[in-house]
Amino acid sequence: SVFAAAEVEDYSGTINVFKESPAVAKFFNNSYGYAVFPTIGKAGFVVGGSYGKGQVYRDGKVTGKTAVMEGSIGFQLGGEAFSQIIFFQDKRAYDEFTSGNFEFGAEAQATAITAAAGASANTAGNSTTASAGKNNASTTGGRYNKGMATFTITKGGLMFEASIGGQKFNYTPL
Repeated sequence: SVFAAAEVEDYSGTINVFKESPAVAKFFNNSYGYAVFPTIGKAGFVVGGSYGKGQVYRDGKVTGKTAVMEGSIGFQLGGEAFSQIIFFQDKRAYDEFTSGNFEFGAEAQATAITAAAGASANTAGNSTTASAGKNNASTTGGRYNKGMATFTITKGGLMFEASIGGQKFNYTPL
């Protein structure tokens, strides 16, 4: 519908940053679908958690909206804002994530990639113009685990390995 199309946001900048990483690019070709979160940041000092809005894609089209909430990741990442992408290996993984309420198990890990030093957010703070350089990391990571592969990139371009266990996602189809 026209209403649903109006709700879709342009996440191409974030998607392109991930596509420029050799470790990540192949997943765009072999995954069933993916979820992208342009900015996940600390929800607040009192809450001590993090929150981010995203969109789920299938065949290059947005199929729904998603949001992530987590209690301890803000502490683990030192309060950095970061982008995250989750690839779904097959229909089963996609269906599990889009069932409405999905949570990563305690052992879940994200593979960190680095952005070029020129990564910066605009003054509004809601978009990133970053270039993932050839010094990309994580040839050791980047495998599907239980049907999903997750990558993160900090807005400041720093590399980190992040535990994402306990991240909770909701999903609303368009």
